[in-house]
Amino acid sequence: MSKHIFIFLQLLLLLCIIHHFPTIIAQSPAPAPAASGPPDVVTILKKAGHFNTLVRLLKRTKMDARIFSLLNNSNPLTIFAPTDEAFSKLKSKTFKSLTYQQRIQLVQFHVVNLLISPSDFEMVSNPLSTQAGDNSNYKFPLNVTADDDQVSIKTGIVNASVNGTLYSDDQLAVYQVDRVLLPLGFFVSPPPVPAPPPLKEEASSPSDSSEEDEDDAKPSGAMPVIYNGLGVMSFMCSVIIAISLCV
Repeated sequence: MSKHIFIFLQLLLLLCIIHHFPTIIAQSPAPAPAASGPPDVVTILKKAGHFNTLVRLLKRTKMDARIFSLLNNSNPLTIFAPTDEAFSKLKSKTFKSLTYQQRIQLVQFHVVNLLISPSDFEMVSNPLSTQAGDNSNYKFPLNVTADDDQVSIKTGIVNASVNGTLYSDDQLAVYQVDRVLLPLGFFVSPPPVPAPPPLKEEASSPSDSSEEDEDDAKPSGAMPVIYNGLGVMSFMCSVIIAISLCV
């Protein structure tokens, strides 16, 4: 009998613990979510659904990893993303003629080293600085202008338009464009540097001319002395001859 009472008391104690302290038998708390990293450009483009060619280029040129690294190090960026239709407008020989290095630069040319929000296009300073490097003329110039709600992009080879915003936060902005941005330096060579003008002959200085005059004057001054000496000798010879004849 005492054994049954003991078991009953154990069960009663267990029920009290479950009733008053439910957290004891609750599941372990879920781990805290990991800190969110920078936005993934490839994911943004895939979600949009019509940027397959650009996604392939980003992966083949390793620019997807480059962009992720820049964003992860708090570098603000703006990306102009050509659609698949924009790539279809390119002549096949134009794209095929590009070397691997040029394809990298082509993707880099679409990545601006600056965060441009939709309201900032009217205030940007042209030409923009891109990941392609030198933005001077005949290299990688990229100029953006805004007229009312229309944003235009000029490279010296193509004129493109911004057709919409795919993504925008305080670190990254991704815009859809209707043309592939072709750099000027790929297709136009800089004009030849003009040859320097020929050097002018230096005029002789007054001191040089006076020295030359003095040198020229020396022979003309010495000659009369020689001529005068010869005249005296001729006169004396004539006198001697005359005296000898008289004798």
